[in-house]
Amino acid sequence: MSELDKSHLALFYSSIPDRDGLSKGRIAEYFAYYLQVEVGREFVTTAELKECFRLCDLIVPTWVATHLANAAKGKGPKYVKAAKGYRLHVHSREQIGKSLGSSATVLQTSEPLKDTCAKLTDGHQKAFLQEAIDCYGIGCNRAAIVLFWSFLLDHLYGVVVSKHLAAFNVVLGKNLDKRVKITEVNKRDDFGEIPEGKFIEFLRSSGIISNDVRKILDQKLGIRNSAAHPSTVSFKQSKANEFFEDLLENVYKKYPA
Repeated sequence: MSELDKSHLALFYSSIPDRDGLSKGRIAEYFAYYLQVEVGREFVTTAELKECFRLCDLIVPTWVATHLANAAKGKGPKYVKAAKGYRLHVHSREQIGKSLGSSATVLQTSEPLKDTCAKLTDGHQKAFLQEAIDCYGIGCNRAAIVLFWSFLLDHLYGVVVSKHLAAFNVVLGKNLDKRVKITEVNKRDDFGEIPEGKFIEFLRSSGIISNDVRKILDQKLGIRNSAAHPSTVSFKQSKANEFFEDLLENVYKKYPA
């Protein structure tokens, strides 16, 4: 059983109408719907339904196996027995879908983002990325782009501090742009005094990144700016995906901290 995404499941649970008045058996049917329709499972199992209750901080019922077996029998069954578990009966599935209506949670997932986040230890960088994943999951692509850029920039700050501080400070010390208020950096917080476009320029001038990577960062900064400020630019799922994957492959993975 692959790991379920707690934040996405919680969003789905919050969209269940009148959930506080429903029986646990009915809640289990909604979780079965989530697993089949939202996650794409071919069938659901006792273990997966119990995991749904646990991840939503609900008391995990002990009778799930019996519930599935009994609800697949008689007239008007809720489930249909499958080879390795159960599937919601088509009528049950359609009924739940209608009850969710416009409140149904349409989830977007990005495996590269989730895989990257899973490898990070707890900290502000992991928090930036998890917030980006959460926003992306519910279709808030503008917010996801802004948060992912914050994650990537913080990563690059770490690269400079841990590996290239002397070279970066040589270039910074020669700067004549009055928008830059400092002549030396020693810690992450110092980078806040440097405009992001100038930071990218300094990365290139100090030889930390290649010119091709500079072009990628400049382009993506423009996209981030469009996402962060009022504009008529549309940010669809495909555009957000391209933004994440290009920066992950050509910057984040290429320059480890």
